[in-house]
Parts: sequence; C-alpha cells; structure tokens
Amino acid sequence: MFHFDLSNVKNKLEELEAQVATEEFWNDAENSGKVLKEIKGLKDKIQEYENLVQEYEDIETLIDMGLEEAEEDIILEVVSSLKLFIKNYEELRTKTLLSGEYDNNNAIVSLHAGAGGTESCDWVSMLLRMYTRWADNKGYKIEILDYLDGEEAGTKSVTIQINGDNAYGYLKSEKGVHRLVRISPFDSSGRRHTSFASLDVIPELNDDIKMEINTDELKIDTYRASGAGGQHINKTDSAVRITHIPTGVVVQCQNERSQHKNKDRALKMLKAKLYELKRQEQMEKMEGIRGEVKEIGWGSQIRSYVMHPYSMVKDHRTNEESGNVQSIMDGKIDSFINSYLQWLAAK
Repeated sequence: MFHFDLSNVKNKLEELEAQVATEEFWNDAENSGKVLKEIKGLKDKIQEYENLVQEYEDIETLIDMGLEEAEEDIILEVVSSLKLFIKNYEELRTKTLLSGEYDNNNAIVSLHAGAGGTESCDWVSMLLRMYTRWADNKGYKIEILDYLDGEEAGTKSVTIQINGDNAYGYLKSEKGVHRLVRISPFDSSGRRHTSFASLDVIPELNDDIKMEINTDELKIDTYRASGAGGQHINKTDSAVRITHIPTGVVVQCQNERSQHKNKDRALKMLKAKLYELKRQEQMEKMEGIRGEVKEIGWGSQIRSYVMHPYSMVKDHRTNEESGNVQSIMDGKIDSFINSYLQWLAAK
C-alpha cells in the first residue's frame, strides 16, 4: 500500500511558496515559521521520492548490463543495490502512512510497571532500553522527564520525550499493555514468570493549541527527585507533580533544574494529555463507541514477548511476529510499527 501522491505534494508546495512571495508573509513570525517548516518537509518528501526513482532506474541499467556481459561483479552489485532499494522503499512507504494531525510531532512516552512486582519493574527497564535503542537508530534525541526506581530493582515508572520528525506518528503504535514471559532472574527456583507494563504516548503540542486549564482544578505537589537525571537532581525539592482533579490525570516532571521550569514542563504535558483525552471522547461520541479502561494485566496486552519455552514476539492486533526476541529488545521494532500503520490505514 503506497499513499504518495506526487502531484498533490507539488501543488501544495507551490501554494505555500506563493504565500512566501507575498509582502505580508513575514509580518506573522509564528505562521511564517510553520509554513517554512512545512515547505522543507514537502521538499524532503519530493527529494526522497525522486531519489527512489533514480535508484530504481540505476538498478534496471545494472540488470541490463548484467544480462549482456554476464559478469559476477555486476550481479552482486544488483543484489546489493536491490536490498538497499527495498529498504528505502519501505521507509518511504511507512512515512506515507503518517497522515495524522500530530504524527510529525515529538512524542512523550510513559512506561508504568503493572502486575508482577519486581519482575514488572525490570520489564519496564527492558522496554526503556528497547525504545532508547530504537530512537538512537532513528537519530532521535531523548530526554528523561520523570523517573521512579522500583523498590528492589528496575523502574517503577518513567516518562521520556523523544524528539524528531514523525516520532509520535511511529510511536502511537506502541500504546497499550506489553506482556513478557520468561524464566525469572529473580527466582532462585528458575520458574517461568509473566510480567506486564503499560505504555502511554502523546504528542508534544505546539503553543498555539488552545486548551484552557482552570488552575483551581489542579493539585500541585513538589518532591525530591530521584533516579536518572544528573547529580543535581537530589539536592532540592524541585520535582513537580500535577493532578487534574476532574479527570484524575497526573503528570510529573523532574528533568529541569528549577521547580519553576519543571512546573512549566508538567503543565505542557498536562495540556497535551487533556487535549488527547478530549479528542478521544469526541471520536468515541462520533463513532457511537465507548472507551474501555483496561488493567495492566492478563487479557489486555497489545503485544507479547515470549522468551521461554520458545522465542517469539507477537502483536495481537496485527498478528505481526518475530522469532528473534533479542533483535526486538535491541530496538529493531520497525516491522511492528509498519504493520500497525498499515493495519490502521486499512481500518
């Protein structure tokens, strides 16, 4: 499935460039910045497509040469070029599926340990490593916004921001409960354990999104930060937790050095969560459905990672699976992301 409409993209680019040519364009700095960013994105898309076409034509030329001269070196070059072409094609095809309003935004990802105690805290640490590896491979930057150690080992909860083009568009596929089955390293009897962790993801919203928050409906707590974040982190009660009383939504931030900056960052996260909640409620009302609140436990998982008695990762929404669990845990999750985006587009 390929949704790239080159003529549409070029027409949109022409429209935006015509705006830039007008005298009044630069009067609104905020809008001009957005338009210029969109122009760059459209030009990048066109360039990617044209590069792909050029790669395809080069491979055709190599094949013709190989057939004429029957040289092994040319055949090997065709095989190598074809592998690279397929990789680039799949990447571009996935990008064409990112058509959501906020797919291009940075992503705020929260992981929480569920049923399973210490096991689940260790599982959160493993997932944190997996997404960090994935983000590194994409060239994305990561910030730890909040971190809470497990009581005995691992991570009780963590919130990170992943910064880069399409970060939210890709990571929205990961929202839900993740289940792990393995021989526990914490069990002296060597028994098999099942652990759960939940992942929530929201886009980082731009400042122009209008979302009014009544300060009288907020409960703001400060506390001493702990865990990852630098040596300064434990010296003052600079971490901030904000609870939105009407909805029960809670956000926390301990990344910044000052309480004031942590509060501003937390308010921005709260705004994004409440906006996402409002959009979800509107969609459910339009579709005549009702959201289902699921516990972080049995029967609610979107994906299972089985390390014993066999090796397999399976997504229960798309049926995408892999027998190489270690590769997945090293951040090679693009096949699951791609399958989800294709599944979503087909709904």
